Amino acid sequence: MVILLLPILIPLLAGLFFWSRPLFSGTWRRSPGWFVWSALLLLAATGVTYLVGSLAGASLDPEEACHRAGETYDALYRSANFEEYTRWYPLHDKCNAGYDLVPAWVNPTLAVLPALAVLCLAYAVRLAVVRRRSDKKGT
Repeated sequence: MVILLLPILIPLLAGLFFWSRPLFSGTWRRSPGWFVWSALLLLAATGVTYLVGSLAGASLDPEEACHRAGETYDALYRSANFEEYTRWYPLHDKCNAGYDLVPAWVNPTLAVLPALAVLCLAYAVRLAVVRRRSDKKGT
């Protein structure tokens, strides 16, 4: 099993190593590149979170997925609220009015991670502009 994960784990660990080096040396505060990479990692985490949420209770038969979760399946509720579980955001896959197969942490995470990515990119642009202005003043 570990051998199958090596093509994924090795680049991931290498990327984590190179991303964390500025954290330990203290140069991350002045590095626009670090903030750009952080934004990319946050967007990748957003994609993984969306995949986890959209595949929650993944089954061709939603009734079977609800029964596996130990909940009753309400076909009338699902047909009355068809738009609710076919939207892109927020993610829902409800068995009945009181139980959702999508974990509760998915939708808030899908809101916070892209916002943090935008903040990282904005700060990277700010750092790049400040660095460029200071380089022009120095020459």
